[in-house]
Amino acid sequence: MPIHFGTDGWRAVISDTFTFSNLRLVAQAVADAIGSEHWNDGTPVPAGVDERKVVVGFDTRFLSDRYASEVARVLAGNGFTVYLAQSDAPTPAISFSVRNLGAIGGVMITASHNAPRYNGVKLKAAYGGSALPEQCRRVEVYLTDNEERARGPNLMDFDQARQLGLIQRFNPLPAYYDHMRKLIDFDAIADNPQQVVVDSMFGSGRGVIKGILQGTGCEVTEIRGEMNPGFGGVHPEPIARYLGALAGAVSTGMGHLGLATDGDADRIGAMDGRGNFVDPHKIMALALRYLAETRGWRGPVVRTVSTTRMIDRLAERYGLPMYETPVGFNHIADHMLKEDVLIGGEESGGISFRGHIPEGDGVIMGLLLLEIVAKTGVSLYELVEALLKDVGPAHYQRTDLRLSHPVSKSEMTRTLVDNAPAQIGGEQVGEVKTLDGVKYLINDGSWLLIRPSGTEPVLRVYAEGRTPEMVQALLAFGEQVASNAS
Repeated sequence: MPIHFGTDGWRAVISDTFTFSNLRLVAQAVADAIGSEHWNDGTPVPAGVDERKVVVGFDTRFLSDRYASEVARVLAGNGFTVYLAQSDAPTPAISFSVRNLGAIGGVMITASHNAPRYNGVKLKAAYGGSALPEQCRRVEVYLTDNEERARGPNLMDFDQARQLGLIQRFNPLPAYYDHMRKLIDFDAIADNPQQVVVDSMFGSGRGVIKGILQGTGCEVTEIRGEMNPGFGGVHPEPIARYLGALAGAVSTGMGHLGLATDGDADRIGAMDGRGNFVDPHKIMALALRYLAETRGWRGPVVRTVSTTRMIDRLAERYGLPMYETPVGFNHIADHMLKEDVLIGGEESGGISFRGHIPEGDGVIMGLLLLEIVAKTGVSLYELVEALLKDVGPAHYQRTDLRLSHPVSKSEMTRTLVDNAPAQIGGEQVGEVKTLDGVKYLINDGSWLLIRPSGTEPVLRVYAEGRTPEMVQALLAFGEQVASNAS
């Protein structure tokens, strides 16, 4: 199976395609790409960047630490000075380290929220976010070229590289903590300390939120924080389906608020004191309302096409520009790099705000949510209820529908546009958008998004309705589309 280095890096099954030998080939292509004169063409590069310095980090997955050391050996063999994390760390902490240390780029060994059998490589740019699509394409070009020329990786012995100072171990957390202290009001948290349960889902966010809250008076209980590369048999994704342990901890009185981060801690999910899951749509909307009303911040708001329209209603109220992007945080990052974005986020839980790196960060968003609860003196349950009364109601559901055979994404998109319904669930369809898949905007504020996968026979269906019945009507329409396509 060929190695495909896509816009979000490379992900594969451990010991099938994700092997040490393939990883070395990818690491060599990364070294070639970063070392090329065109690496930063059209890319914003902060001042003081060292073009021979690279940061390498890793998560808690099987062999991630060993894989990271192997990447460091290849980069050192190509003359780079590598700052290698001492232990597993959140992806956003590694991304911040790239910017903070003035490195030209970074490599994170992680498969994020995916199943335990996977591992992967995420590539980071000098500005502290995911590498641009053209930078990732450059890696793939070198990968193909090296393979055609039968050119193997330049490897340096690990101990020799350490002695020469080409591999230096470092702890990314102290500087990351200092940075977050500038963005989160820890005094407000200390003035009204909360009882919190943190579910790290056995990922590399373990100990991080608990660590920075020491000294605030908060009573923090961490669950699933030990090393378990199998993630307890679940996907380390902070969605309701996988957060039974957090619901149990909250319901037994271990906390009035639950925070969950995914396998590499770049996504956030939460739970109120009654054990209700608080999804990223509500978290982002609460954060936007707080930043605009309590902090008095202004600036553009960015959300992906699959994210709640509660964001639109709030942005309109505050007179803020609102941008809709295709799915993927890299599209949000584009806006964050060009202008002073107030907040940007996506339905999967990647959210960031002004002053932070242009990348989703579950840790800082969990802390901001805690600040909101502490500062307002209102429980998370009540905050969500008030939000839904204010700019809701908003009921959301997503499903992936398998097709019996692959379909052309462009053909399916054309079919969905040509056969757009006049109404769904008794409500008129007011507009059809094709930014990423096909999105039907309903006149009552509901919407349905159908995104054909470009790589597998799957239709991704997202629905937000003003009533639970409307959500079911929207999903039923999506299922009808899938059955017609099969």
